[in-house]
Amino acid sequence: MSFDNLCKLLSEKHPATFASWVLGTPQTSVKVLKTELSIEPIRADYVTFLQLQGRILHLEFQTKLESTPPLPLRMLDYWVRLYRLYRLPITQVVVLLLPPAAETVIETVFCVETTRHEYRVIRLWEENPEPFLNDPALLPLAPLAATTQPQALLQQVVVKVNQLEPRQRPEISAYTQILAGLKYNQDLIRQLFREGMMRESVIYQEILAEGEQRGEQRGELRGRKAEGQLLILRLLTRRVGELPQEVLARIETLSLEQLENLGEALLDFQAIADLETWFGTLDIGVKMP
Repeated sequence: MSFDNLCKLLSEKHPATFASWVLGTPQTSVKVLKTELSIEPIRADYVTFLQLQGRILHLEFQTKLESTPPLPLRMLDYWVRLYRLYRLPITQVVVLLLPPAAETVIETVFCVETTRHEYRVIRLWEENPEPFLNDPALLPLAPLAATTQPQALLQQVVVKVNQLEPRQRPEISAYTQILAGLKYNQDLIRQLFREGMMRESVIYQEILAEGEQRGEQRGELRGRKAEGQLLILRLLTRRVGELPQEVLARIETLSLEQLENLGEALLDFQAIADLETWFGTLDIGVKMP
């Protein structure tokens, strides 16, 4: 699924939320229009048409400005076809997911001689992240919002995802990670989301409670291991930088004792090669001091 199509899917799953966001006013009566714009069909893969009270909202998501036909002409084409069908005022909004190359002109009007047609453009990278962070339906867009500290923003997003209800969390987490891939390194995305899951205090408490209820120590050990993995990942990232996916997977297989040994050994690490050497000692059965 393309990034643009994923945004279309989200807007059609949560039409009132998206309409309220782009229009800046609460919208309660919103219906998704599955309409064919006939007369030589035009491509509408990334387009959402919403029926509001006395108005049509045409919402389009774009990763890139370049298109055939050009975006301004396409917006005029959509407007004419929609108005012919519905005879209602039409608001057109293009949501750009990524900034274009420097000095690129972002057009918001089609103009040829006496014909002039305007539409709005939302530059997602200039949008305040707070509305996205505070609404589960918009949360997948939050990593692309305005920030001077991208990794800190992504960490905020992870916290918000982990606060969702269990039935919401997997789907929204998946959508968020996909869209974050437009801007962030995939290894960083995986690492932060994995750490976020381990940091989830409710889950940790459930693990402990499970062990106590059964009169076993297994729950506490699992909790300690989860916390140990989190600590090791944070320390290693500070010492040697971002960790490859295969390294993250290897750390997940370590026992609690091995994690404790690694916690001592990593204080002397200078590069990821030192970690690979340490893994090698496990393979040949040598215990690090």
